[in-house]
Amino acid sequence: MTAEIQNQLKKIELLLLDVDGVLTDGGIIYHDDQVESKKFNVKDGLGIRLLMQSGIHVGIVTGRRSKALRHRCDNLGITLLFDGVGDKAAALQEVINQTGFSKDQIAFMGDDLPDLPIMRKVGLAVAVSDAHALVRKHAHLVTQAAGGKGAVREICEDILNAKGKWTGICESFFS
Repeated sequence: MTAEIQNQLKKIELLLLDVDGVLTDGGIIYHDDQVESKKFNVKDGLGIRLLMQSGIHVGIVTGRRSKALRHRCDNLGITLLFDGVGDKAAALQEVINQTGFSKDQIAFMGDDLPDLPIMRKVGLAVAVSDAHALVRKHAHLVTQAAGGKGAVREICEDILNAKGKWTGICESFFS
């Protein structure tokens, strides 16, 4: 990781996440009763919790709406939720208005073409390893893990490491 990326990671106060292909592996299960299911990674969830416990905010900006996502956000304590978004770059302006963070203090993690407009406007654009090639090309950082397979945990740890908080978090599990 370059020194420039490390410096940008230190500035991050808000991590925004896409959902399908980032928090999940991109699969969606439709049941006969028209209920939709999504599979979330518990390790990503812990990363999100550790990030929020360290004072870094986490939010969601996604094109789809689902009850499963709302349940996951409730479980993790994520209140900054923009779902059913057609224009993610416009949603970024609403996020800035609500939170007061500058674009430079915001990271966004995406995986596919609808994520490009917001990725091009934030301080740190992150792509999951199995993102579309064009998304990876325009990302400042590409995770080693795939979407739904620990990529979110990876960026959470990267932010916490850059801010000098990761070692203390790990030590707290031994006490």
